[in-house]
Amino acid sequence: MRILVVDDEKLLVKGIKFNLENEGYEVDTAYDGEEALNMAKARDYDLLILDIMMPKISGVDVCMKVREFSTVPIIMLTAKSEDSDKLMGFESGADDYITKPFNILELRARIRALLRRSAISDQKPKSNITVFKNITVDSDRKMVEKDGKYVELTSKEFDIIELFVKNPGKVYSRESLLDLIWGYDYQGDIRTVDVHVHRLRDKLEDNPSDPGLIVTKWGVGYYLRP
Repeated sequence: MRILVVDDEKLLVKGIKFNLENEGYEVDTAYDGEEALNMAKARDYDLLILDIMMPKISGVDVCMKVREFSTVPIIMLTAKSEDSDKLMGFESGADDYITKPFNILELRARIRALLRRSAISDQKPKSNITVFKNITVDSDRKMVEKDGKYVELTSKEFDIIELFVKNPGKVYSRESLLDLIWGYDYQGDIRTVDVHVHRLRDKLEDNPSDPGLIVTKWGVGYYLRP
């Protein structure tokens, strides 16, 4: 099990790291929100411990950004104890909350409980639903919703947006989209891709004339802006 511990109090981080490594965990550390977010994107962690008050990016904002691409268990760690702060932490996507000063035995117990819960969840059948910002793609039912409302798409339009939401940030050339969506033996015009992307923008973008979701990489192709 690998855990990322994030706090700007280096002595506290050192103590948590020492105790968790003695428990058999692998522990990485970060000291500000920006570093934490980059590390969470770069590798898979089994659990994150985030301080709320951190330089560059707050723990709450880090938690919200992590929730855009991961369901990793998150414990918020903070000196604040007001109910409003706890509520803010949970609303950002945190799974648990512990207030400083704390007993390391309590932190270890919370970690074990979350990891057990996560392991049980992983054993359950996964729904084939992908959520990206305000777009929900149900691959089993071949349905797409925007802001909770059903959007009528053709089969090819669905295939394109499904590919994009499962690979946000990855740029696809028109040729690769033809191969992936229409098949290697398709003999149609490459402008077919442009037509379908244009229609998708009309249906899914807030402002199709200035797309912020399906973006053009000039000279290369299209991608979903992460």
